[in-house]
Amino acid sequence: MPRAADLLAWYDRHRRALPWRAEAGERPDPYRVWASEIMLQQTTVTAVKPYYERFMARFPTVQALARAPSEEVMQAWAGLGYYSRARNLHACAKAVMENHAGRFPDTEEGLRALPGIGAYTAGAVAAIAFDRPAAAVDGNVERVMTRLFAIADELPGARPLIREKVLALLPAGRPGDFAQALMDLGATICPPRNPACGLCPWREPCRARIEGTQESFPRKAKKKAGQTRYGAAFVLTRADGAILLRTRPAKGLLGGMAEVPTSEWRADYELDGAAQDAPLPLRWTEVPQPVRHVFTHFPLELTVFTGAVPAKTPAPAGMRFTPLGRLAEEPLSGVMVKVLAAAGVRPAGLSA
Repeated sequence: MPRAADLLAWYDRHRRALPWRAEAGERPDPYRVWASEIMLQQTTVTAVKPYYERFMARFPTVQALARAPSEEVMQAWAGLGYYSRARNLHACAKAVMENHAGRFPDTEEGLRALPGIGAYTAGAVAAIAFDRPAAAVDGNVERVMTRLFAIADELPGARPLIREKVLALLPAGRPGDFAQALMDLGATICPPRNPACGLCPWREPCRARIEGTQESFPRKAKKKAGQTRYGAAFVLTRADGAILLRTRPAKGLLGGMAEVPTSEWRADYELDGAAQDAPLPLRWTEVPQPVRHVFTHFPLELTVFTGAVPAKTPAPAGMRFTPLGRLAEEPLSGVMVKVLAAAGVRPAGLSA
């Protein structure tokens, strides 16, 4: 039977130094723990680190985040993807200030009641920030536990059993360290390929290691591939160097983000009718190579058109001209940065 004590002893020697993680013996900051957990959803630690550090410098407290305009929050998030997380992050900060006097609830139940906090995040924050006996089951933990107990059920159906196994292993003390130790074990010793079983503190009781089936776990149900959607994007440059932009609706895909005007994105989009979707009736030039981008549920292919208008041309209703030197201040998504790059617009500070 695996013992929590063995994992914690390993963690005390090998814990990762992460910008959001408190040092041994220090009290974790719930705000920093929560913000990092939201950022780490669907995103790697390596990718998150620089964004997290810039975000904390800009919004060092939950109060600062709650007071910030939504446009500023979205701009700070630009490039991390899954933009509903940023909207929920902002809404959650406001709820903490308005309903909890600026202090995060210290229980899973209280945390679950906040915007954008699901079962995993509630468990992680409760355990790490408040040392509550909670199960924080992310992808790393799923991999460790399915291998440890040779859980053959496919994900996501296997998650209740995995959670049950984690709760059964929770030590009487240090539940926050235990949660982080499990994450570190999955990230460093028990990765998807070539696990370092010889270095694992649970190598002896691990059923997958005993059976030599480590890389067959976890087992996942096959995902259905989304149908490719198509559309047109219009990069309009004014003679004074400004670019025409608009803001997407607050709800839905890339909600609240800035974009160049585009057509609808549809599987049956006909490029022959692109002129009807242009923001202004003028001579548009098609960029030879389309922009391709993959979202969670579907791939997208956008044909880019470029155009130019004289200085001082007013923006169409609901749109704005942003000077080239200020594009980096706009909350542009990764796909829009690609579109601008395809049109030859590459301002400093923007990267796809």
